[in-house]
Amino acid sequence: MTKVKARINGRQILEELKITSQNNPLPQLDHPGIKSWAAPVDGTVYGTLLNDQLEVEEMKEKFKEAPYKQPPKAPVLYIKPINTLTGHESEVPLPYDTETLQIGASLGVVIGKQAAKISESEAFSYIDGYTIINDVSIPLDSVFRPAVKEKARDGFCPVGPWIIPKEAVSDPHDLMIKVFINSELQQQFHTGRLVRKIPELLCDVTEYMTLNEGDLLMVGTGINRPFAREGDRIRIEVDEIGSLENTVRRSQQ
Repeated sequence: MTKVKARINGRQILEELKITSQNNPLPQLDHPGIKSWAAPVDGTVYGTLLNDQLEVEEMKEKFKEAPYKQPPKAPVLYIKPINTLTGHESEVPLPYDTETLQIGASLGVVIGKQAAKISESEAFSYIDGYTIINDVSIPLDSVFRPAVKEKARDGFCPVGPWIIPKEAVSDPHDLMIKVFINSELQQQFHTGRLVRKIPELLCDVTEYMTLNEGDLLMVGTGINRPFAREGDRIRIEVDEIGSLENTVRRSQQ
């Protein structure tokens, strides 16, 4: 039995829930009193691009082209603003100007206290726990240009269902992330493929930017991110953490 933190039933406070993972790599919750979920974080959400070894290898020829002419030497970050946050079992809006959405499944690292210029050796002491993130975006032709319009739409960042304490995860670099669309497996990404492991990522980011309690850092999404259409049911499973589920619905705006 593990205690997790979640926002449920329209209440803004984080509440403790008990989950179990007995004989199952995915923690389970049996609580019929839960009617709705909200994102369990309200800090800044930072995304990390190009942190999958296979994706970097596939793009090595593109990195030789202008204007960069070399692979990135530091983490490539972007922000998912607060309007994108939504919870487990919520609907992801499909904007009127697109027919598909790209699904970016990531392990999320929840910051437990203010972190500035930290070392790799102390990185885990700044982590509160882990959660699941669906970095939704309108499909992009390039990762080299700003993507605010494609990534920052309302409801484009489901997070949850809960924050699981770091002590309950045996090794965050040995987790399988799976994406199912309408119950069919569409993508698998193992966190052992991260270019920058979590301590290195936190060290690099906090060298120039302070992270605060409640902020959320995506470790990165895997190569071959799948696509979803109106009516599709998305389920992201992460070993030892749980599953995040959402349905795509056509937006009226």
